[in-house]
Amino acid sequence: MQYNIEAIAKMIDHSLLHPTMTDEDLEKGLQQAIHYKTASVCIKPYAVPLCAARLKGSGVLVSTVVGFPHGSHTTTIKLAETKLACEQGCHEIDMVVNIGKVLSGDWTYVADEIKAINDECLKHGAILKVIFENDYLKDEHKIKLCQICNEIPVAFVKTSTGYGFVKGEDGKFSTRGATLEDVALMAKNVAPGVQVKAAGGVRTLDELMKMKELGVTRIGATATAVIVEEARKRNGLSSAEVTNADKSGY
Repeated sequence: MQYNIEAIAKMIDHSLLHPTMTDEDLEKGLQQAIHYKTASVCIKPYAVPLCAARLKGSGVLVSTVVGFPHGSHTTTIKLAETKLACEQGCHEIDMVVNIGKVLSGDWTYVADEIKAINDECLKHGAILKVIFENDYLKDEHKIKLCQICNEIPVAFVKTSTGYGFVKGEDGKFSTRGATLEDVALMAKNVAPGVQVKAAGGVRTLDELMKMKELGVTRIGATATAVIVEEARKRNGLSSAEVTNADKSGY
């Protein structure tokens, strides 16, 4: 089997969101994304101006997060974050829904907020990815969110932030992130034109390909080098220059 290296790279939003990320880490991550020609680099809001300047002309888009990671900001603040990011050169917004409102069944609030932020994105020629944070939700919540996103419509629905940690009975926190079951459910319930992004735990080429088979068109990952270099290896190509992949976060 031959892999389309360019197409694989263009499925990846190279994630640079870990809380401990330094300026040096950010710069290395940007270089890696440019090297592999990923779809975008997903960075924290403060870094949008720098990234917009560094990525100009590279073919790699700028994406950032809004209401991250727990979705609890007011709609007014989420809108302000979206407006500022777009004005500073952001092309794609990954926004976390208000998880408490989803679990409360306040679907009017949830739908109104998503629509308002999507409208703000469209004003600036940007697109919206709506993060569900599936670790906290039941299937009926995920299906209802897909239906809301279909009606608006948004560009993408997204499984998770990668930081949706749930406390277990032993007191320790863990996260599942993107699962095949959730991806299949979301892909089944989105309308034509609404794409699915999987984020959280997609770290290998085989995992990416399984997600793709289920209908995923974009993933969020730090393991870009690992994924692309494995595809090159399987195609019988020599290894490209690789910067160290960040093994934390997603």
